[in-house]
Amino acid sequence: MIAREVEFEGHLIDSNILPRVLDLILDLDGEFEITEFRIGKRKHDKSYARMIVFGRDEEHLGEILKELHKLGARIPDAENAEVAEAPNDMVLPDGFYVTTNNPTFVRINGEWVEVEDIGMDRVIVVDPERKKAYCKFLNEIKRGDLVVVGEKGVKVIPPERPRKSSTFEFMGGHVSSERPTSNVVKAIASEIVELKKNGGRIAVVAGPAVDHTGARDALAGMIRDGYVDVLLSGNALAVHDIELALFGTSLGMDVRTGRPVPGGNRHHIHTISRVIAAGGIKKAVESGLVGEGIMFECIKNNVPFVLAGSIRDDGPLPEVITDVMKAKKEMKKALKGINMVIMLASMLHSIAVGNLLPSTVKTICVDSNPATVTKLVDRGSHQAIGIVTDVGLFLPELYKSIKEIEMDSA
Repeated sequence: MIAREVEFEGHLIDSNILPRVLDLILDLDGEFEITEFRIGKRKHDKSYARMIVFGRDEEHLGEILKELHKLGARIPDAENAEVAEAPNDMVLPDGFYVTTNNPTFVRINGEWVEVEDIGMDRVIVVDPERKKAYCKFLNEIKRGDLVVVGEKGVKVIPPERPRKSSTFEFMGGHVSSERPTSNVVKAIASEIVELKKNGGRIAVVAGPAVDHTGARDALAGMIRDGYVDVLLSGNALAVHDIELALFGTSLGMDVRTGRPVPGGNRHHIHTISRVIAAGGIKKAVESGLVGEGIMFECIKNNVPFVLAGSIRDDGPLPEVITDVMKAKKEMKKALKGINMVIMLASMLHSIAVGNLLPSTVKTICVDSNPATVTKLVDRGSHQAIGIVTDVGLFLPELYKSIKEIEMDSA
């Protein structure tokens, strides 16, 4: 058999890293021999493990090592990362390294350098002179870029259990419809207030169900009170939010009575037409055409928003970005420095945003369909916590809990 020595360092036991490592080796029909194991004696102390991993041949061992690398495996006495030039724009060299969304370091000229803008399913470009490393999408690659190839000289830091208890440990697991929602909401409200008190930044990803279910005023209130730093959504949320401001309906439905309004099916088209005539959402607010709601509060409180379009859109509104690559670029830029993302009843936008996030960003996904959270996690956003409930019940309760915390601390 072919063997290779690897090492791991971190909170290997309480973060369940070592059991996952051993399970993975066995699941891939490999073998291992632990040659050194030092356990941290206190909760802040790190543990260290060194082991020999065996595979049937070079190819089999390589497959095992690639998967172990995602869990933080590194080769002792690491060499510098290997790089190769991109042969053309958006063309990668053979053997290019594919990133996870976990903090990643590359060894450049004998020093470990953290990769900037880390995200899943991207590549690493190195600038040896400046000792910098960048995470880039395929469509951002330029001819001549020095792209990291192979795992040598690359170090990944897998997620570890925080040393201090938080909402995310309290909730346990990833998704369940059986949690006491009111307790969870209060815990999340406390996290939000504490995060903002410490200068943190929060992004909200919202679908049109926020308008349809009567949760719109709660989101508008959170924006007005400074608990939202960026809004990411699509054409529908903005259209139906403004439709509510103009007609009191969302998709032609009176949200107070829950009944359709005669001719209401035309309201969203009227809304789009009026906003286009006004010159866009910002000018519609400034002219007084739109006097309340989510988009109104974003404009009035200088909260940036990115509206990414889809093939289903009517209109769309002038601010909607219809080029998906441009929309992704703008979303990525808007998410820089974000500490928490709250996803509200929007499967496609939630998954899209999840693909742009580092694993260190606290992520809460609220949806009445458990499959939304499952798909989000399956696509790599393992840090996401799911709350299975109606957003129309969750969001007003969350805003109410935030205000109560504010009053108690006043």
